[in-house]
Amino acid sequence: MLSDSAAREAILLLEDGTHYEGYAAGLPGTATGEICFNTGMTGYQEIFTDPSYFGQIMVTTHVHIGNYGARNAEVESDRMQINALICKTFIDEYSRAQADESIQAFFEQQKTLCIYGIDTRSVVRHIRSKGAMNAIISSEILDLNELKKQLAKVPSMDGLELSTSVSTKEPYEVGDQDARLRVSAFDYGIKKNILNCLVERGCHVKVFPATATYDEIMAFNPHGIFLSNGPGDPAAMTYTHPVVKQLVEEGRPLFGICLGHQVLALSQGISTYKMHHGHRGINHPVLNKLTGKAEITSQNHGFGVSNDSIEKQQEQIQVTHINLNDQTVEGLRIVGKPAFSVQYHPEASPGPHDSRYLFDEFVSLMDQHN
Repeated sequence: MLSDSAAREAILLLEDGTHYEGYAAGLPGTATGEICFNTGMTGYQEIFTDPSYFGQIMVTTHVHIGNYGARNAEVESDRMQINALICKTFIDEYSRAQADESIQAFFEQQKTLCIYGIDTRSVVRHIRSKGAMNAIISSEILDLNELKKQLAKVPSMDGLELSTSVSTKEPYEVGDQDARLRVSAFDYGIKKNILNCLVERGCHVKVFPATATYDEIMAFNPHGIFLSNGPGDPAAMTYTHPVVKQLVEEGRPLFGICLGHQVLALSQGISTYKMHHGHRGINHPVLNKLTGKAEITSQNHGFGVSNDSIEKQQEQIQVTHINLNDQTVEGLRIVGKPAFSVQYHPEASPGPHDSRYLFDEFVSLMDQHN
């Protein structure tokens, strides 16, 4: 564990003026972003490198962060995506033989700041009560008035387009080129394990930038279309809504996850909204309305699909999954089209594999369409 006596002081300031004092770890400095929390007890490295968290400050509710180190193979992208971390205990010593380095070394290499020694229970209760808001962390500026001035310049996540910041700039391919199925995937902030799940099922995937056009997507002559997860406000992604609408109308199987779920809804005239504090964790219960079975799911989203908007289009949109905690929309299908999506992450392993069947359904749809 890092020694508090040797650590630099750091301050966490929230948009509503609430502040906490702690100690700095990782790379010293200043970081801003929307504050959010994740309730998972493991998988911190996957969380930190998930592009869906781009631009956010993460609070981990589990007490110990770093106790199993960092491993190169357990990343969801090629870099750290969170702007900073807030945790109770930041542990530099680790016990896992497979780890490549300590969490401190990982944060230093990724040039990311952490504040620890914080009562994270208090922070989470505050967010759950007051809602998501921007925050600033600093180990170099300890004057609250100066921090308030800097925090005032940070844009709200509501209305912020971020997918183009994390998306690939050029198309690339994964999987066996001789695979029987070809998938065109939009990279809104795609996780590596999603691609793994498609490749494992006999797919050759071509990954396109978030701004890819209909013609670019179809030039690969895909058997199916995939809409990935990602960060930011889906309503601000106006460049992709008409493209997805055209792809749905074309009629090839289409599968969306998380942000891709929201983009699919928006392409059909269904609205989205900013959630009070979002869903982020690996223990969210979801009911599959088609089978009557429940799934334990991994989630990380701050926007949702409006159920009221769907009810106005019941003949075109079918709700397939609901969150058992708050009844929010977790899955939908386009009536008469082989297009479906879920709000949660079936490639993750919280259940451990309760939701992997969704990839099988996508593959089955592509086989049937052929």
